[in-house]
Parts: sequence; C-alpha cells; structure tokens
Amino acid sequence: MDCQETRTLLPGYVDDELDLVSNLKVEEHLHNCPACARQVEAQHALHSRLSGDDLYFRAPAHLRQNVRASVRQASGASRPRRLWWPWLSVAATAAVLVLMLWRVAPAWQARQANDSLADELASAHVRSLMVNHLADIPSSDQHTVKPWFDGKLDFAPPVVDLAGQGFPLTGGRLDYIDNRPVAALIYYRQRHPINLFVWPTASGASEAETVAQRQGYNLVHWTGGGMTYWAVSDLNTAELQQFAALLEQGGLGP
Repeated sequence: MDCQETRTLLPGYVDDELDLVSNLKVEEHLHNCPACARQVEAQHALHSRLSGDDLYFRAPAHLRQNVRASVRQASGASRPRRLWWPWLSVAATAAVLVLMLWRVAPAWQARQANDSLADELASAHVRSLMVNHLADIPSSDQHTVKPWFDGKLDFAPPVVDLAGQGFPLTGGRLDYIDNRPVAALIYYRQRHPINLFVWPTASGASEAETVAQRQGYNLVHWTGGGMTYWAVSDLNTAELQQFAALLEQGGLGP
C-alpha cells in the first residue's frame, strides 16, 4: 500500500471505520512511513482539540431562568397550551444554540488560523534549511542585524543577542508569512538552528506562551510589545521554551 492510497483511508482509520484487512494494511504502512504516521498524529490531535471542553458553552443560570419564566408566562395566555409549548421549546433551543455559536465560533476560528499558521512556519523553517539560506545578513552583532532591516520592512523588529545564555545570534533574513513580509532572526543552540519569526500583532494585545509541533519540529508562540513571535527549531521543547523565556525577560514578551 503506497502513501496516496493510505492517506485516502486515514479518515476511516482514525474513526475506526475500516474493515479488518484494510486496517491491518494501513497499520503496516504507518509502521514503515513516518510521514503518514505524522498525518495520523495530526488527525488525532485535531479530534482531541474539537472534543475539548473549551469548545463547549454551558448556558448561564440566568438565561435558563429567563427562558423558563417566558414559558410560564406564555402558558398562562388565553390560547391553548398545547399550541404554544412546542413553538416556545423550539425558540428556547434556538436561542441557546445561537448563544453557543456566538461564544464558540471566534475561539474555533482563531484556533484554526493558528494551526494553519504553525504549518506555514514549520514549512518556512524547513525551506530555509533546504536551500542553505538561513541568513541574508550573517552577523552576531545585534547592532548590525537590526539596522539591516531598515527600509525592507514596515516595522523595526527588536533584536537581542543571547550568546551569554547559550543562544547566540547569527544573523537575519526576510521571509514571507501569513501574506506579509516578516523578519526572521537566526539563533543557535549548539548545532541546532532556531528561526525566530517576528511581525506586528494585529490586536496589540499580549498573549501567553503556547507550544506546538509540526513536521517533527517544535514551535513556541507568544505576543508582546505589539509584536508576534514564533520560534521554530528541532531543539527539544524544554530548551526552546527556555529560549523564549530569555527573550521575554529581555523585553520581547508580555
């Protein structure tokens, strides 16, 4: 079974809908194909996110009380109760559903956007390694790297050197993420390159640090000081979070 045939069957495999023979063939392929195995992990992760409690909204007590009061008031009207009750039940249910969608939809849309952005950033990191083009301006001097971006971007990315903490700055380059040019600052932890992508945040609000994994790489994301930050590397999660914490302590954070 090749990758194309396997990926056609992956939704059914993840939902336990395949017959025994097909299920065994898919498992055999996944055992020998890391790329398809990562696709399964991504689909399992999506299922987990969609079934999380944070996507569901319980109607507040005062809303339930108001609906019940309206039902009691309507039931005392002159028209027969049997004519009013079904319509009131439908209306109450519709009101609760609208409220749930109003609360859940923005969070779900934001999460989907971040998932798509994480995929794009991981691909940009891989691309910079494949073409051996990590830096347009190779330099360990933050006072050389920062001015290099002048006139090339519509914002001034903050640049700090963390050589003393074990994460030396080695340069910077221009990249294109989320339909806009961004700054990519290059750091190293021993032999592990780190791409730090920086651009202005749309809302201006600060966000706490979050962690993601894509294509075998770790990503750490946060916002602060009007900027969005994404650090991407094959470095282990603990050290990448240490890198992010050092940047935040240096003023690049909430």
